[in-house]
Amino acid sequence: MKITDVICSPGRTGFYFDDQRAIKAGAGHDGVFYTGDPVTEGFASVRQAGESISVMLVLEDGQIAYGDCAAVQYSGAGGRDPLFLARDFIPIIDQYIKPQLVGKEANDFRGLCAMMEAIQVEGKRLHTAIRYGVSQAILDAVAKATGRLMCEVVADEYGCTVSETPVPVFTQSGDDRYDNADKMIIKGAQVLPHALINNIDTKLGRKGEKLAEYVAWLSKRIQDKRLDPSYSPVLHIDVYGTIGAAFGNNNYKEMADYLATLEEAAKPFHLRIEGPMDCDCDRETQVEALAGLTRELDARGINVELVADEWCNTLEDIKIFADNKAGHMVQIKTPDLGGINNTIEAVLYCKEKGIGAYQGGTCNETDRSAQVCVHCAMATQPVQILAKPGMGVDEGFMIVYNEMNRILAVRKARGQKK
Repeated sequence: MKITDVICSPGRTGFYFDDQRAIKAGAGHDGVFYTGDPVTEGFASVRQAGESISVMLVLEDGQIAYGDCAAVQYSGAGGRDPLFLARDFIPIIDQYIKPQLVGKEANDFRGLCAMMEAIQVEGKRLHTAIRYGVSQAILDAVAKATGRLMCEVVADEYGCTVSETPVPVFTQSGDDRYDNADKMIIKGAQVLPHALINNIDTKLGRKGEKLAEYVAWLSKRIQDKRLDPSYSPVLHIDVYGTIGAAFGNNNYKEMADYLATLEEAAKPFHLRIEGPMDCDCDRETQVEALAGLTRELDARGINVELVADEWCNTLEDIKIFADNKAGHMVQIKTPDLGGINNTIEAVLYCKEKGIGAYQGGTCNETDRSAQVCVHCAMATQPVQILAKPGMGVDEGFMIVYNEMNRILAVRKARGQKK
């Protein structure tokens, strides 16, 4: 079945674009707004509405497949592609992608994605957000044209098996780390709470005491409030490099000593720490530091998993972190990888190398990108998938949880096992 048209519409995301450089330089708060002037090119203010583009592929029989182009909250920072504004990029899709897709048979997800990823504009690859959304639409088109679920297309083309159980859902709290943790406990999130520990003085503590207090509170809160005594979520906390900043990025012994205290505070729950250090220099320095701390924990039998985040943005990056065992788990930030074909390959590569695959993303996505990501996760079976978009907990958890259960119900009704 052929693709007969490509239609685009501007949209909003579930969060905001934030100028990370301006925030790090001291931008203040005024309610939900940031104060001060933006620093990064393209920003009209330090915080502005997140934008997306819905890409709709019309098939010969009138069915419409679609995906959403979206970029991370901190666009334009850390080597990422520039701010993604719909008015700037819809013309790019119309001019460069539409002529390549119209008339093509919607029967080969990997092949169509490879063609799309190879398109260049003025010698540069398409913006990651464009590749992200167009690849989602391609996957949906192939699924609709061939009478399969999107997860079944992925499983068939990549030689994997669709999960018969839900993938654990990871929820993130933002700064509202107490009330949002309660929401997660009520909803039964399997992994929680992220907690946004991005400041030494106000959130970590100069000796790590503030985070230790929070972890102890969270453990007790779960035990006190859970309705089911068997509910035992994993505690996953992103510290944004603050542990390394407080103790020294290469001071493995003191960092490990501190992580051992967090392990005790978290009991009886298992603990993951994302981004323990942030080496601003380069990827190689980050890999070396994270691999060193990983070895230290393993050698001492400290049962805290480290999660790679900073400097781990592309498929190439993910392979390097996995090859060097820099962390026990890698966050696969779906929009940063461009086409979702790269997310699929990243998860499968991590599993092949024996390192945990966390299929993540950003709060600044859409309901549609989250739904398509669920299909990728159900086919590739990572350790966990991020509830997205937004920071409100309930909405993102609902979108991801419900899509997984739709997949399970449809396949059960069909009696399919592969």
